[in-house]
Amino acid sequence: MQALTPHVYWAQRHGEIFLRVEISDAQNISIGVEENILHFKGQGHGAKGENEYEFSLEFLKPVKPEVKHKSTQRQVNITVRKQEHVWWDRLTKQEKKPLFLAPDFDRWLDESDAEMELREKEEKINKVSIESRVRKDPFLGLKKGFLFMYNLVQFLGYSWIFVNMTVRLFILGQDSFYDTFHTIADVMYFCQMLAIMEVINPAVGLVKTGVMPAFIQVMGRNFILFVIFGTLEDMQNKPVVFFVFYLWSMIEIFRYPFYMLACIDTEWKLLTWLRYTIWIPLYPLGVIAEAVAVIQSIPIFDETKLLSISLPKAIGASLSFSYILQLYLVIMFLGLFINFRHLFKQRSRRFRTKKRKAN
Repeated sequence: MQALTPHVYWAQRHGEIFLRVEISDAQNISIGVEENILHFKGQGHGAKGENEYEFSLEFLKPVKPEVKHKSTQRQVNITVRKQEHVWWDRLTKQEKKPLFLAPDFDRWLDESDAEMELREKEEKINKVSIESRVRKDPFLGLKKGFLFMYNLVQFLGYSWIFVNMTVRLFILGQDSFYDTFHTIADVMYFCQMLAIMEVINPAVGLVKTGVMPAFIQVMGRNFILFVIFGTLEDMQNKPVVFFVFYLWSMIEIFRYPFYMLACIDTEWKLLTWLRYTIWIPLYPLGVIAEAVAVIQSIPIFDETKLLSISLPKAIGASLSFSYILQLYLVIMFLGLFINFRHLFKQRSRRFRTKKRKAN
């Protein structure tokens, strides 16, 4: 058969040269480096059909004689290691590029991109090395199991609340607004008391989230639930209870399953997007509903003197709890700002990391 020259595509890194020879089903391959010249010979199906193909390349700078190659059904991949980790201006010693040679754009990187890739590889190696030296936590499985069960219980609790309220809304319409507390309160009490674990978990190092954002959210909700709704019977029949409970549950039915899957190193892209997006409209709406509840409770606390602080008889008055509620309204919206900023940072960091991994 007539010896022909195949199409050859090349790319480089600081320490390696990559060649892709366009010969499919290659056989009888012979590859070697002598006096800095790569010689290739092989039989297969190339640009000129089934033939014997060969070529030679004299490299710009010294390379190591060892050559690695891998033949596939479509091509032959060759890797040649440079003697020095330097970037070459071109592949061959002769300035004029051979006609059969072209850049491999599938693997092509310019020098700065190659340096970045090299740094990322070094960082990954260093990270693995450090992780291998760090003593593994013998209780890691137990911790993940506990967190998984906690998030599962909370997910089931809030799912029951959400489904129950939704079904009642479709069946009873607006009438369901007025008895929400008596129907849902027991399960909501359970979920919110259990939610105190979300302050304890980061405090003892079970999770890496901040303690303060969790404290603000959990204590704020428990104040509304136990103090505003729990102590005032007149508040328990108001429609605002429905909106507060419904908004809370809508957020949590996406948050808790996301954390459950994280415990078993699993991710659903849609769930991740919902967890980091749906709170943007729902969280402020929830705070507004809580603020409405506080405002509606102020006249009731003034009238009943409930939780008011008695002052000495010489003063002849008492400190109404409504003053504390007015202060709480200010703290509530300050907490909204702090938590909103924290959650936006979490969201930006999450999607920036995903984008970097995708690239």
